[in-house]
Amino acid sequence: MFVISGINYSLGFDWLDQYLDRTRFEPVFIFLNQTEPSLVHLLQKRGTTVIYFHLGSKKDYPTILLKLIQLFLKIRPDIVHAHLFDANLLAMSAAFLTGVKRRVYTRHHSTYHHDYHPSMVKYDRLVNSLSTHIASISENVTSIMVSREKVNPSKIFLVHHGFELKKFQEVDRVKVDALRSKYKVESHFPVIGVISRFTSWKGIQFIIPAFKQLLVKYPDAVLLLANASGDYESEIDKLLEGIPSHSYRKIAFETDLFSFYQLFDIFVHVPVDEYAEAYGQIYVEALASGIPSVFTLSGVAREFM
Repeated sequence: MFVISGINYSLGFDWLDQYLDRTRFEPVFIFLNQTEPSLVHLLQKRGTTVIYFHLGSKKDYPTILLKLIQLFLKIRPDIVHAHLFDANLLAMSAAFLTGVKRRVYTRHHSTYHHDYHPSMVKYDRLVNSLSTHIASISENVTSIMVSREKVNPSKIFLVHHGFELKKFQEVDRVKVDALRSKYKVESHFPVIGVISRFTSWKGIQFIIPAFKQLLVKYPDAVLLLANASGDYESEIDKLLEGIPSHSYRKIAFETDLFSFYQLFDIFVHVPVDEYAEAYGQIYVEALASGIPSVFTLSGVAREFM
């Protein structure tokens, strides 16, 4: 049973459902979210068992915990595998209380709680203790859990994210041209791409002043800011006031990532320190797409860049 929170769509979970070995596993996906994720219908069309529980706020924790306990007692899963914080806390608690022997969670964050929400670290430690196995997505994450949270290394297994690399290389040029038109970048050069939610540790506040300097030499340059929302949005918007409105685009979400990367002449991803990024799938995606890139060494980039 996979329990996943706060996700509408993710290539990783889409691929997980597609390629999981059905001769060994019978998956059930449980989504905890404010609204029903688009993944629910996609997975159901393939015949996968999917359950959705509404999670509007932490006030819903007791109700969802009870529902998970009832579900685990009814189905008696061999493995419960949780992804992302709300799911980690609720699923590992319910699995422990119902005697599930294999309680797995994938750690998708690194120092975020340590640096920005120290009061939340105790919940990370609780989840660590309730789990029997922890999937760490990078050596960076493993280091944080062992050194700062004193997790027994024997409980941690390094499992990098998987990618269908050909999807990023064998793109449909018609779809690429359609996106060029959609975002009005046909006559612009260079197109600078950023795919990061608006939060301080992603470093977008350093990209925008740099882009402003680039405009002096390349007045037709354009900055594409994708995943353009988050707790740092007001600060980002203030910085953007210093740039002509025709020189940047704020894009809430683009589902066709394979085509979207091909719009960029240069891709930029610059987390503010070596531990800030837990993994960084876009490091891999941009390079798989063949896009010249500017990176800081954080997350998985420290392992292979």
